[in-house]
Amino acid sequence: MEPDSIDGYIEAQPAAVRGRLHELRATIRAAAPDASEKISYRIPTFEHHGSLVHFATFANHIGFYPTPSGIEAFAHELEGYTHAKGSVQFPHTEPLPLELVQRIVRFRVAENEEKKARKDDARKDDARKAK
Repeated sequence: MEPDSIDGYIEAQPAAVRGRLHELRATIRAAAPDASEKISYRIPTFEHHGSLVHFATFANHIGFYPTPSGIEAFAHELEGYTHAKGSVQFPHTEPLPLELVQRIVRFRVAENEEKKARKDDARKDDARKAK
């Protein structure tokens, strides 16, 4: 059965990685306290004015998915990790870079808030033009 909450997702993982997942989740929550949580694409997902970040656990690493812009903005700091366009792998054999995760999440929050503000401004402009 598929977990329907982040708590359920974490509890379904091997005991050896649950603590790491709890740490990662707490770090994301601290950086984005207004974000909502859900399971999307069968993995933990955080939303704040749209998709914010996701994570998933695998046999040898935790996958962290802060969208391509989150990877691009921190590419230099992610050089020591396997990463791709919108994802980075944190090996289970290394400490989680929680301070870096926090900065990436804050970047994504600011990015989504800026996008929302632009959309709100565009709607106001459209409403003024319609009058």
